Amino acid sequence: MFGKMAEYGKSLVDLHLLKSPELDPPVTKFQGKGDNRVEKLHYDHSQLFINKDQYFESVEPEVFEYQIGGYQVCEKWLKDRKDRKLSLDDIKHYCNIVTAIKKTIEIQGKIDNIYQKLENENQT
Repeated sequence: MFGKMAEYGKSLVDLHLLKSPELDPPVTKFQGKGDNRVEKLHYDHSQLFINKDQYFESVEPEVFEYQIGGYQVCEKWLKDRKDRKLSLDDIKHYCNIVTAIKKTIEIQGKIDNIYQKLENENQT
């Protein structure tokens, strides 16, 4: 169990430092035509719009709602760039953030399962 938990911990560190090979390919893509300016954010059915014509697709609700330190990461990162044009590097970085959060949620589920199994074994 310790070895598996250490493996999950290393995976989480690599994801959060955006150095994990699991970030490629990203789970989201940037769609639409425009100047890439972050105007008003709007989330609708796994699409996170940064303006009326451009959006990140396949942003699952649990990823969009994921919080660290009381902030929704996906929303805060874009809100901090309001009225700015996203560069290609910004777009790639954001796609990596969304992917890292999705993979983090998956790993957290695996960790929870280990603890649940351990708890069930201790009750018998």
